[in-house]
Amino acid sequence: MPHPTQVVALLKAQQIRHVRLYNSDRGMLLALANTGIKVAISVPNDQLLGIGQSNSTAANWVSQNVVAHYPATNITNICVGSEVLTTLPNAARILVSALKFIHSALVASNLDSQIKVSTPLSSSLILDSFPPSQAFFNRSWNPVLVPMLSFLQSTGSSFMLNIYPYYDYMQSNGVVPLDYALFRPLTPNKEAVDANTLLHYSNVFDAMVDAAYFAMAYLNFTNIPVMVTESGWPSKGDSGEPDATSNNANTYNSNLIQHVLNKTGTPKHPGISVSTYIYELYNEDLKPGPLSEKNWGLFDANGAPIYILHLTGSGSVLANDTTSQTYCAAKDGADEKMLQAALDWACGPGKVNCSLLLQGQPCYEPDTVVAHATYAFDTYYHQMGKGPGTCEFNGVAAITTSNPSHGSCVYSGSVGKNVTFFNGTFPALNSTSSHSRGRYLHSSASTSGIILIGVLSCGGGGGELEGGVRGYTGDSNCEEGGEREREFGLAVATAKKDGGVGRENGSCVVVVYGGGLCIGTSRTVKKG
Repeated sequence: MPHPTQVVALLKAQQIRHVRLYNSDRGMLLALANTGIKVAISVPNDQLLGIGQSNSTAANWVSQNVVAHYPATNITNICVGSEVLTTLPNAARILVSALKFIHSALVASNLDSQIKVSTPLSSSLILDSFPPSQAFFNRSWNPVLVPMLSFLQSTGSSFMLNIYPYYDYMQSNGVVPLDYALFRPLTPNKEAVDANTLLHYSNVFDAMVDAAYFAMAYLNFTNIPVMVTESGWPSKGDSGEPDATSNNANTYNSNLIQHVLNKTGTPKHPGISVSTYIYELYNEDLKPGPLSEKNWGLFDANGAPIYILHLTGSGSVLANDTTSQTYCAAKDGADEKMLQAALDWACGPGKVNCSLLLQGQPCYEPDTVVAHATYAFDTYYHQMGKGPGTCEFNGVAAITTSNPSHGSCVYSGSVGKNVTFFNGTFPALNSTSSHSRGRYLHSSASTSGIILIGVLSCGGGGGELEGGVRGYTGDSNCEEGGEREREFGLAVATAKKDGGVGRENGSCVVVVYGGGLCIGTSRTVKKG
């Protein structure tokens, strides 16, 4: 995985304005300082017991991971654990205490109005989810959920929920139609109808969100917003996963983004967009489990897009051709002799015009083999149409989405192109999820793991664009400096997750704030 400074460089290059970290990695927090990027951090599950049992431990955690970095690093949210009730049930008894202790520490530092506290939960907690009006939480967890919801309501925080229509479809034995799971248009006679409310549902996602609202209402909580912390669709699967395809992944993620950006809302709350994170930015080639678990990303490990999102009619969320925004660069730490040899080949037999690298020319500075090799590699890569194998150079080069252009030295991939494939959007890094399935976890020492792209849209309504980075946060109001800020940008988050079976570090989610996109990382997954 990239170094934190490389992650932040990518976020800035892609105009990412929000980041979600599923840990509180010091390197990432330092790298994010003074960037203006809004950051959500997390208390990992393996630290939950200590924090939930000791107010002083929670205070120390906030001191080290929040106060030490804020306001230089613009921390806005803290996720306390991840799917604790379903993956770490022995910690359930202290979950609410952990939420309260973290919040109390924020109050003591006068940060409680700037930073909100919540905990992501699995949608498997909701029973009898259709019709949504009959949905209720697993009653065995009511002793935890009732005080938790009371806390969220009193602090103005969101109810965080992970929703995976892919698994609802896969596990339904044919009851859930594929089109219904993928947000494909349905004729009225094919929509699902809630007989109690007569509301029509055209997709699984809306039905699950409304089921959460009805389940909370069943416990007498009616004004807590739902935030979908993870959702997505795999682009490739094993023989037993025939619907894990690039086309279906594209269809689901594109339709979900359009659904949020169009401020459609749900049948129960029309016109109010649902804050949503899309899993994930990068594929995880080394992840164990079914083939699908390696293929939830929008990009491969080198930053090349898996598919081009179809977002016509939803405004400029992505550039028309994301493949045009990839570059070929020298790898960090590559042997300089090998780089020089590859540079000599590119400028010779490779037929790259390297005249711009001569002294006095725009690309001479910085006068290093890494910088010169990157220019030559990228020029060759584009001359060859970015075909397979054109960015290898004996292992010293790699594809990247970060534009290496600088000053008057403009690289091939950015000529006549929009160099950011996210326009007026934002991402978040690392998320952890489980839905109702089991989890495959792997150990990793990487900082950010895999980036998830999530759509986070807070509230209902559009919002003017200002410099391409502001939109509408709706109900959250987001008051800053006495004014209501309208956010519209790209946010990314990193994570380290302990799920009881093993440790996962990495993966990403996209979030859309009131019509924007966010990207984040790290997700734990479920067994079929």
